[in-house]
Amino acid sequence: MRLLMVSGDRQVTIGERGPFHSMQREFSRHFERVDVLCPRPEGTVVVRTIHDNVHFHPADCSRWRMVGYIARRGRELIEAHGHTLIVSHDYGWFYNGLGSARLAKATGVPYLSELHHVPGHPVAAGLGERLEFVLARAYIGWADKRAAAFRVVNGGEMPELLGRWGVAPQRVLVLPSLYIDLDVFRPEPDEEIEQDLCVVGRMVGNKGLERIVDALALCREHGRAATALFVGKGPLEAPLRARAAHLGLSDAVRFVRWVDSPANLARVYRASRAMVCASTCEGGPRVTVEAMACGTPVVSTPVGVMGELLADGRAGRLCGFDVASLAGAVEEVLGDEEARSAMGAHAVEVAGRFEYARAIGVYAEGLQTLAGGGRR
Repeated sequence: MRLLMVSGDRQVTIGERGPFHSMQREFSRHFERVDVLCPRPEGTVVVRTIHDNVHFHPADCSRWRMVGYIARRGRELIEAHGHTLIVSHDYGWFYNGLGSARLAKATGVPYLSELHHVPGHPVAAGLGERLEFVLARAYIGWADKRAAAFRVVNGGEMPELLGRWGVAPQRVLVLPSLYIDLDVFRPEPDEEIEQDLCVVGRMVGNKGLERIVDALALCREHGRAATALFVGKGPLEAPLRARAAHLGLSDAVRFVRWVDSPANLARVYRASRAMVCASTCEGGPRVTVEAMACGTPVVSTPVGVMGELLADGRAGRLCGFDVASLAGAVEEVLGDEEARSAMGAHAVEVAGRFEYARAIGVYAEGLQTLAGGGRR
């Protein structure tokens, strides 16, 4: 089977080996050929091939002309290589989905709309996400008449949301996007603890980073001071540093903009007593499950799969979208070292279900079944 993917990921085209590059190492074994259309990166536009049979085709135009590029270049590739399914990663202004729908109509090749999360669901971080939520609803209603099916990556919040928006249950494929390399993300009992908490991810509004800093200040007020390492970069980096300093947390909070390898990221998880996620919307998130695989319990809002994974309280704690609830969950996890260790041990078991090869195999099999069965 030959697959055409329409992605927003440009990391591979600029030589970075991020999650999409790692995923393709195993994913590509299930297909004869994979072609990936993606936005134009900065610098020279070239086709880049990885893992022998995955070919990236960066656009020769701006994002605002991506719909036409996807339809034009996609048709050329399908005519040359005979793809049997188009997989579109849909988000933002949904130009991937709009272009994929046009391409599917022109070629007769079905397209799958992948929705990793919907901004503003379950909670909007601001006006921008509220607008994106409205746009997503409009797109999904439009795509429901054109896509072969929708892929979602969690079995709780996303199927329920699409059902409310009129999508039939049989048209929703639940195929998790968490592919964890358990040879890298694994416990190491002798790893030295360096901080109480770690926070990993882009420094943007939906991550709830200010609430984490405020929760640290509240923990200190309660006499339960905690140290934290923030790993990531983005537009909120400078304001977050300033907020921590204003709250008198400069001695308790450290910032690292980039960790250069998955192995070093695993060391960050293992060097932390707990991982914190305060996001208002997520598909996974991946970083929480990576931390769990390293034996690090998680405190998280009920976003993505976290509502499912932490519901019983055995691998960490769920918290609300407010500072007090977050601080309370952190204090609970850090307050009893024996219980925290037991949570970490159970977290390893929970993360095992997302083992890299097995999880990617399930995803690939779902796509192959859809391609063989047509519209659901």
